[in-house]
Amino acid sequence: MSTPFYVSPQQAMADRAEYARKGIARGRSLVVLQYADGIVFVAENPSRALHKVSEIYDRIAFAATGKYNEYESLRIGGTRYADLRGYTYDREDVTARGLANLYAQTLGNIFSSAAEKPYEVELLVAEVGETPAHDEIYRLPHDGSIIDEHGSVAVGGNSDQIGSYLDQRHRDDLSLGEALRLAVESLTRDSNGGERELTADQLEVAVLDRNRAQQRKFKRVSGPQLARLLDEGQTTPAAEESPDSAPEDGDDDGK
Repeated sequence: MSTPFYVSPQQAMADRAEYARKGIARGRSLVVLQYADGIVFVAENPSRALHKVSEIYDRIAFAATGKYNEYESLRIGGTRYADLRGYTYDREDVTARGLANLYAQTLGNIFSSAAEKPYEVELLVAEVGETPAHDEIYRLPHDGSIIDEHGSVAVGGNSDQIGSYLDQRHRDDLSLGEALRLAVESLTRDSNGGERELTADQLEVAVLDRNRAQQRKFKRVSGPQLARLLDEGQTTPAAEESPDSAPEDGDDDGK
């Protein structure tokens, strides 16, 4: 009888972490920035049907990079949790922190289980507050840990380089147009230090606008409004919403 091959628990976990990180790095990058009137999400995503950024609840949005089928199942689970909690208790009881804890438990259980492979995803959960000081952004890597972020954060692709670029240039008092331009500038920087061009058709943009009159603060920025912000640098936080500004599900990042 042959002796079973032995791998130490530390090595096994390190291998699983490396596997997940490589899968996440293959995805296109996504950045989240605080600006004066809320939080903006900008992702490189040419798909019009599969989204990286989606609404979860009134003031809360979800963004992810990695394998679409894996983070889409997590998004759906988070939406169900939020709807049930808001209906059973109160809408104010649905918070980004509660959702982040739920996702952390799920990702942590999957990562530590030897029965299945770790999820190749990295999540962002953000909640817009009454003031910039009350905004919340949580980043959740593949292992289920929670990182409380402020200002700006990048995930997927060459996120380290993009994050460094944002840290040097981000300000909390940016207008929407300035924040959008900064996000696009960071996404155009490749891993070799060069720059490439990104057009409006290659971007997915959404905001949590604290000044929006209705209870739901999430809206998508696309079409002429996005092109105007990119081309002219105009700030239009109260601009008209296109028909597709209603929350849409999904996102694709494994491309």
